[in-house]
Amino acid sequence: MIKDFPTKYEDILARVEQIDPVKYSDTRNYIDGDVSYLSPYISRGVISTKQVFRSLMNRGFNPRQIEKFIQELAWRDYWQQVWVEKREEINSDLKRPQPQVENEFLPHAIISAETGISAIDHGIMHLYSKGYMHNHVRMYVAALACNVARSHWRTPARWMYYHLIDGDWASNALSWQWVAGSNSNKKYVANQENINKYCRTNERNTYLDIPYDDFEELAVPDVLRDLEEPAFFTELPAKAPINIDPSKPTLIYNYYNLDPTWREGQRANRIVLLEPSVFAKYPISKRVLNFTLELVRNIPEAQIFVGEYDELMEEYDPRFTAYKEHPLNAHYEGQEEPRDWMFNVRGYYSSFYGFWKECEKDMASRNWN
Repeated sequence: MIKDFPTKYEDILARVEQIDPVKYSDTRNYIDGDVSYLSPYISRGVISTKQVFRSLMNRGFNPRQIEKFIQELAWRDYWQQVWVEKREEINSDLKRPQPQVENEFLPHAIISAETGISAIDHGIMHLYSKGYMHNHVRMYVAALACNVARSHWRTPARWMYYHLIDGDWASNALSWQWVAGSNSNKKYVANQENINKYCRTNERNTYLDIPYDDFEELAVPDVLRDLEEPAFFTELPAKAPINIDPSKPTLIYNYYNLDPTWREGQRANRIVLLEPSVFAKYPISKRVLNFTLELVRNIPEAQIFVGEYDELMEEYDPRFTAYKEHPLNAHYEGQEEPRDWMFNVRGYYSSFYGFWKECEKDMASRNWN
């Protein structure tokens, strides 16, 4: 069952301490599996993968015992590292053109949760009601859109990101590309037997109730032929004046950095910058925005500035600014600070497993196993 998502920092930390990484390894692929539900907070920079990893080490877990969970944390850092290195390239087919594309839209049946595959339809309704979808169901939806309906991944990926409270464009776009075969060597598909197994359903005689060898020649099902181009719009708060004390440094937060412990205790102007240009390019829903604004409350004396970075500089002329590194911050000026990566592994790796091998070396060097 998908949990609710608290927004108070102490409740988020309590969730970190409640993780059962051993049980996660055994059950994570099942819709009712023991997953952490930490992704909304990691995506928004409220907590880091490194912080979660340290918590597990402090609780006495052996890294080898909980490798699957650590790998899932590493996947998030991996996708972000790809974004850091590739920048705008992740918005296009990264490694090769997506195979068998027939349209650039999204089936109406997916938008309306009427695909005829009950586990997928329930997952979409959970996405709309909770802003969250189990990772395995995300793969099923992507496979249905890209490899059965033959839609290019970009519009469906934007639709899912729009509704996800844990929306991380790197993880989202590159995972969709992995499923679609433009960021991997082959496409991912799942038949009804696989969906039944992991979603605890017992459906039969659907258009996915076929052997895997039949997928390559599967005609687009009638239910997926009606296509739409969804409209995405972010309704940001109205712009309001803020107060900048020129004697203090100005710390700039944003949608990907809402860490309430950043420079904790320092006297500073703490400004959460919401740039309309960023949300025009990567729109989020009202539900997602409201969740984000609730997380902002954890930052002491935070003020929200709705406008572009240049506007903030021109209107308030802060004397010293600092911010955390992120691909969307390339136009910021001031002191750039690194994010809390889990391992000391940087740069582009063409596969996660190449990246992970380096992470393993770093982990072993710290004598935790």
